[in-house]
Amino acid sequence: MLAIALCIGLYLVWLWRPEHQIRLHTEHFFHAIDGRNWDGVADFIGEDYRDQWDQDRARLLERMREGFRWVRGSRITAPDAAVRVETPHAIWIGKINVYSSDDGVMQVLDERVNRLPAPFEMEWHHVSGKPWDWKLVRVSNTAFQIPADVSY
Repeated sequence: MLAIALCIGLYLVWLWRPEHQIRLHTEHFFHAIDGRNWDGVADFIGEDYRDQWDQDRARLLERMREGFRWVRGSRITAPDAAVRVETPHAIWIGKINVYSSDDGVMQVLDERVNRLPAPFEMEWHHVSGKPWDWKLVRVSNTAFQIPADVSY
């Protein structure tokens, strides 16, 4: 019985490590976007969200809903991402690839997102004493620009 409790304890320590939690949160965040689960997406984003494009949480959610309306059969991947933890903050750094089942949309995604030379950085904050309670508070990418003619 003690061995089982020890195994469970070790598993929880591994599961709740900040680096592992950030990887899981980011992966689940991308899956929520792919699934158009906007309430789920909103749950990942902190109330104090602000990004380099001067979007707050409400504006980000509005733009994502509108933008992904055109991306049929989307799939977001981020191979070989790195996580840097500086408690109570963590930075996820990686190249993001967005795929679509629509060839015309795929061409635009390749040009504007998938071929970016710089990685995305997603800043997460640990917001409570719970080891799984992280919120996204900032996204940046020096090479990614939102065209001025885009207004949702």
